[in-house]
Amino acid sequence: MHVALVVNPVSGKRQGDRIATEAERVLLDRGHQTARIQGDDAAHAREQLDKALETGVDTVVVVGGDGALHDILPVVAGRDLTVGLLPAGTGNDTARSLGIPVKDPAAALELVLAGHTRTIDLAQTDDGSSVVTVVASGFDSKVNERANAMTWPRGNMRYNIAIVAELRAFQPLPFTITLDGETIEREAMLAAVGNGPSFGGGLRLCEGAVMDDGLLDVVIINPVSKAKLLRVFPRLYKGTHTTIPEFERHRVREVTLSSPGIVAYGDGERLGPLPMTTVVRPGALRVLSPA
Repeated sequence: MHVALVVNPVSGKRQGDRIATEAERVLLDRGHQTARIQGDDAAHAREQLDKALETGVDTVVVVGGDGALHDILPVVAGRDLTVGLLPAGTGNDTARSLGIPVKDPAAALELVLAGHTRTIDLAQTDDGSSVVTVVASGFDSKVNERANAMTWPRGNMRYNIAIVAELRAFQPLPFTITLDGETIEREAMLAAVGNGPSFGGGLRLCEGAVMDDGLLDVVIINPVSKAKLLRVFPRLYKGTHTTIPEFERHRVREVTLSSPGIVAYGDGERLGPLPMTTVVRPGALRVLSPA
């Protein structure tokens, strides 16, 4: 293999650099070529990766989390190359959904070296973004906006504090949702579009979503009391919330979400304001995963 290691050095409490250095050593010891990509920002990393691909790189290994992969999708999606993951982020939902060990970098690297591939879909938004996991809007995007403005604490705890803070004043939002051409109106807590089942570090909101079925899972959480939402919230990590009556799911190829003043997040990254149309892009990414 000719491997480009795309490194987010500050991922996972600054473990990214250490994990990448060890991966580089192992790859070289086993006779593979390597190139290290560590941009000053996402645009710089994409520029460096583009240049590396011109030198014959056939495998791109992302050392980081969902955001690090999201940043390079414009370069790697739809191309004849393979993408591997060495989880080193906060969420790691893509790796988790693919069955890649999220707390064992050595085991994740062995999966890369084993070379088993799987082709998965992407969710493509009309602003040109590609998303691997979930496009979320409503309560979750408001939480993200709040969490991103916080300087302390770091990691998942910041997200949990933002949830509690946002919940105090949150009211259901008016959504207009078009599902494969059919429009529905909802007052909802949130609306999400899942290419995969989870986001936010293991929140399995779109439980049942499959990354290679050619469909998007649209999940709507209809109005629910704050007390019940707090009771149900732990079930999101197990995916057992799908039995509550407020849970609504549709499987589509194209969806448009609209709600005044609400932004959408994809793979934990800010995409932009609604309305936003998302379509499935079948088989757009070849990834290394367990056999």
